[in-house]
Amino acid sequence: MSSFSSNLKSKEMDFLMKAILSLKSEEECYRFFEDICTINEIKAIEQRLQVAKMLKDGNTYTEVAKETGASTATISRVNKCINYGSDGYNIVLKRLGE
Repeated sequence: MSSFSSNLKSKEMDFLMKAILSLKSEEECYRFFEDICTINEIKAIEQRLQVAKMLKDGNTYTEVAKETGASTATISRVNKCINYGSDGYNIVLKRLGE
């Protein structure tokens, strides 16, 4: 069992996480996220993940901003999460790189 304790933890959040983990294909993910999120919400998540990938790949803030259209505030926030957050970006990016 993990020792990680999330500030988001609740019975309802557990249900959401289990729902996401129940998805079995990329198509199911598209279907679920198109239903549960607005286009702007999902695009914001997509952008933050691309920012994280580019930062991990060694790109500068300027390069990341130009490529993704993200604000320096977003880039800074993502960078803070990569370095001092809950390790979520690092876990995902490592697994996607394998």
